[in-house]
Amino acid sequence: MKIIIDSSISRVLPEFSVIAMAMDVEVEDSSKIKDLILQYEKQIPEEYSLSDVLNIPLIKEARDGYKRLGKDPSRYRLACESLLRRLVKKRGLYLINNIVDAGNILSIETKRSVAVLDYSKIEGDVVIRLGTETDEFTGIGRGQLNVVNIPVYVDKLGPFGSTTSDTYRTMIQSNTKQILLMIICFSHSYLEEHKRFAISLFEKYGYAQNIIDIKIQIQK
Repeated sequence: MKIIIDSSISRVLPEFSVIAMAMDVEVEDSSKIKDLILQYEKQIPEEYSLSDVLNIPLIKEARDGYKRLGKDPSRYRLACESLLRRLVKKRGLYLINNIVDAGNILSIETKRSVAVLDYSKIEGDVVIRLGTETDEFTGIGRGQLNVVNIPVYVDKLGPFGSTTSDTYRTMIQSNTKQILLMIICFSHSYLEEHKRFAISLFEKYGYAQNIIDIKIQIQK
């Protein structure tokens, strides 16, 4: 597998990039990671207000990226911003399983949208391109979404995720054995730091092994 960043994005956002890895994992309940989640649920409301969230540098650059792509980031929020807003409102996180929960923690810590996907459900290479009016996209727990002008992840079967929401087709289930992990970056800041944090997080809470970097190809 390789990941191709389409020119529809790279021409508008030349620093748009992806940290992508495949890894073997073990899916279990949230008991092992629950204390870490509680720590973030306590920490984030102490550090930020709702207005503060909009001015976190990596959130702001992603929102600005949405605007440059022609999408209103207040109507179609980035997944990472939605998580932070939820914590600031003291609503807490849903406990799903250790792999999905680790992805949420990764997104909260890095302030970037994160995709945690069942590798076996993805067909062929992945293209990240701008969504179009013909894309049919049903977000997990969100129903039909308008993905026009936001980055969507597409394989041979069609769109399976975006920077706002992922779909049911590639969601993590109890029998998932291998994942594709993507951290979506609207700049080249902190790439190595965020990659190291991701590896340590999934090794500890997802029992990650056989971690492989996925090649990124950028169309000009």
